[in-house]
Amino acid sequence: MRKAKPKKRVILPDPVYNDQKVSKFVNHLMYDGKKNTSYEIFYNALDVVKTKMEKEEKSPLEIWKQALDNITPQVEVKSRRIGGATFQVPTEIRQDRKESISMKNLIQFARKRSGKSMAEKLASEIVDAFNNQGGAYKRKEDMHRMAEANRAFAHFRF
Repeated sequence: MRKAKPKKRVILPDPVYNDQKVSKFVNHLMYDGKKNTSYEIFYNALDVVKTKMEKEEKSPLEIWKQALDNITPQVEVKSRRIGGATFQVPTEIRQDRKESISMKNLIQFARKRSGKSMAEKLASEIVDAFNNQGGAYKRKEDMHRMAEANRAFAHFRF
């Protein structure tokens, strides 16, 4: 790159839990700049998680964080062209990208679910991710399986 790297924007913590991770998640969840609606959906989803997981001693926020950790991939495959052939090269993922991928996957699979409201769909996806199941967890497993299958091309890493 010719120019200097752009500065990372500081994301302000959310009003209820005072957590930056929550703000990032809400930003991913947001449509058309409607941040209040996104916050509402997220907090309602955590309330639903609280009612679903009453026997769990953790708070809904801790359950959500654990669910994100469970669906966070460690490696991914990137296409690399070498001598006319395209190889799927497994590479490790930067920490900020890991976080972003896991949040996007959780939201994507929550949107695909069938349910009444987005808050309920998101809550059920969070509970599934916490229990190591569901679409987002399956996506992570597929990424790891793909990287494992292409481990022979790891020396093409760039």
